[in-house]
This record gives sequence, C-alpha cells and structure tokens, in this order.
Amino acid sequence: MSRRSLIVPPVSLPVLLVMFVVFVAVFVVFSSIVMAAFEKLGIPPEVAYPLFLFALIGSFINIPIAEETSYEPVLAVREVRFFGISYPVPYVDWSERRVIIAINVGGALVPLSIVLYEVFRLIYMANFSLLFNTLVAVAIAAMFSHAFAKPVKGLGIAMPMFFPPLIAVVLGWLLGNGNPTLVAYVSGTMGVLIGADIMNWNRIKNLGAPMVSIGGAGTFDGIFLAGVIAVLLT
Repeated sequence: MSRRSLIVPPVSLPVLLVMFVVFVAVFVVFSSIVMAAFEKLGIPPEVAYPLFLFALIGSFINIPIAEETSYEPVLAVREVRFFGISYPVPYVDWSERRVIIAINVGGALVPLSIVLYEVFRLIYMANFSLLFNTLVAVAIAAMFSHAFAKPVKGLGIAMPMFFPPLIAVVLGWLLGNGNPTLVAYVSGTMGVLIGADIMNWNRIKNLGAPMVSIGGAGTFDGIFLAGVIAVLLT
C-alpha cells in the first residue's frame, strides 16, 4: 500500500490576498497622513514623497556612531579543594559588556533633515522671533521628554508614545507666533531626540542591550511620530 502525504500550506491564497489588500490600504492611509503633515510644513510634494519613501526604507538601516563599554557584576563559581575534597565556592566577578549605539536613518536622520530645512528657512526669511520661540519650545519639550523617558533593561529608552506630540501641540499653540505647525514639528522631533536619547546617553551603556538605536523603531519610532502627529493636531 502506498502512503500519501498531505501537504497543507500554512496560509491559503484568499488569506494572502486579504493580507495584501490590508497592507496596501494601511500603507496608502499612512502615506497620506505623512504627506498631509509634510504639506502643512510647506514641503513641496515632489520633495515630500521621496522623503517619506526614504524614511520607510531607511527604517531598516542603522548607522553605528559610537561604542560604549560597561562592567556589570556576575555570579561565578570556582572549585576549592580541601583535604582532597572539591567544594564549589561562589564569588562575584566583573563582566565586560560592549554596547553599540547607532542612529536609524528613517526614524532619526529623516526627521532631523526636515528640522534643519525648517530652521534654515527661518534664517533665510529673517524670522528670528519665530526661530527663538522654536528653540525655546525645543528646550521645554526636551525637559519634559527627559522627565518621562525611562530606561528599560535589555531594550533601551522608552516613553509614552502620545506624550511628546501632545506637549509639542501645546507649545505650538503657545509659542507658534503665527506658525504653530512648524514649532510643533520641530519641538516634537527634537524634544524626543534630545530629551529621551541624548540626555540619557550615560544610561544607555548600562541597559544590557547589545545595540541601542536612536530612532530604532524606524518610521513608527517616537521621533518620527511625534512630529507627524503634532503637525496634524495643530
């Protein structure tokens, strides 16, 4: 008697089609939201769409920028012989751990390039009052982000996702000086970058993670989302 083996595919074709349609729909909606945010910032569509694609692709790229070394106690065991009998004796030793700090292209460098574009545009337009208000807003947002950012062992720096954009929106309303959208975006992105990441630089090496990436969650990282959500709410 011949034996027949039944091979069942893990996912059927209709399910794959539904997953593809859902993915396309989510991509279209998310890209439309980001494009609307960029449009409110005054970025032309021919520049905004390549920026969005660059952020999406760049979310998979981490560029190492530094390496930190930390030492942590570990429990070890050695054998001690006494009258021919071996006894295990625990002792505390120090283990060296290296942490690579990287910056994510899509989650950090793309928002930073947009911030620099907006800052240089203010300087070119000689709108120094709005530039000063923007810098003040960044300083305030950074202090709030630093206060709410918490180091998570083995992961990195974590903070509530919707807190930075809400602070940025309030700062945009208070210090916007006719352009709350710009102040909200710059303070939202730079507040997270400076307050949560840079100001916690000394804590990063003690988190136990082999690599910590600034903007490491890519397009959905707090730095990127803080700016986009803040713009949409203003």
